[in-house]
Amino acid sequence: MQPLIDALIFIVDDDASVREALAWLLRSRRLVSEQYASAEDFELRLAEGPLADQPHCLLLDVRMPGMSGLVLFDRLAERGLLEVLPVIFLTGHADVPTAVDAVKRGAFDFCEKPFSDNALVDRIEQALGGSLRAVEAQRARRLLLRRVEELTEREREVMRRVVEGLPNKLIADQLSISVRTVEVHRARVFEKMEVKSAVELANLLRIV
Repeated sequence: MQPLIDALIFIVDDDASVREALAWLLRSRRLVSEQYASAEDFELRLAEGPLADQPHCLLLDVRMPGMSGLVLFDRLAERGLLEVLPVIFLTGHADVPTAVDAVKRGAFDFCEKPFSDNALVDRIEQALGGSLRAVEAQRARRLLLRRVEELTEREREVMRRVVEGLPNKLIADQLSISVRTVEVHRARVFEKMEVKSAVELANLLRIV
């Protein structure tokens, strides 16, 4: 299954027995995990650098000593990480309303303890699928930005006007260059951006 290739699941729970049980479950499904005993420890992991270019998922306990899972979740949301790092809350019965509220605010889902192994793994796989799509979208955006950076300033000026739908004659008048020069720049833009039409170029640039 493609989303599971090179996937990494983070387990953040203050209960060592829960962490070990989850890690064992994931290993049995050929899923790699990392364990953290507190939200603070996981934040230190994130502070080491950006997440690798791979699918991720976070299994997060709601109640923990020190920083709660909810506070960590809010910090992840503020940093815009919820798409590439979907959060599945692990919650006791008393915390279900809180977990439901977190889902409304962007958490992927919650699983009530004791949870069904199969149901949890199913949701993890679905979360990894969403993470993979987000990772691929970020990768495509970085590639597109590199292509734009490779354009000359004149090519960018022509590109902006092509995307606006202006004809070559009007572009030439606005930039005080010949129509032939516009045609040359336009062709180079299409080649560097790997598109064949102005419509395709405009659609591509929407993700920048």
